[in-house]
Amino acid sequence: MNKYEVAVVLSSTLTDEARLAELEMVKGYIAKYQGVVTDVDEWGKRKLAYEIQHQSEGYYYFIKVDAEASMAVELEKEMRLRNETVLRYLIVRQG
Repeated sequence: MNKYEVAVVLSSTLTDEARLAELEMVKGYIAKYQGVVTDVDEWGKRKLAYEIQHQSEGYYYFIKVDAEASMAVELEKEMRLRNETVLRYLIVRQG
C-alpha cells in the first residue's frame, strides 16, 4: 500500500452540514476504491491565492490515505465531477 495526501478546497458558500457531507462523500470515494483514511486535518476557511469560480475563500482539508495506486486515478475521476462544490483538489503520493 502507498501513502497519499489528498488536499481538497471546498466552496466557502457551503453550510456547515453541506461541507461535512462533501467531506464524507470524498471519504466515501476513498473507501469505495479500497483506500483507508488515516487522518483528516481541517485548516478551516482560508483566503485563496486567486479567485476560483468568483470566490476568494475556501475551506481547506488535508486527508491522509493508505491505498493502492489505482485509488488515486479513480478518486481523481470522481473529484473532477464534483466541480461545483470542490474548488480544487490535489492527490500527492507521500515518500
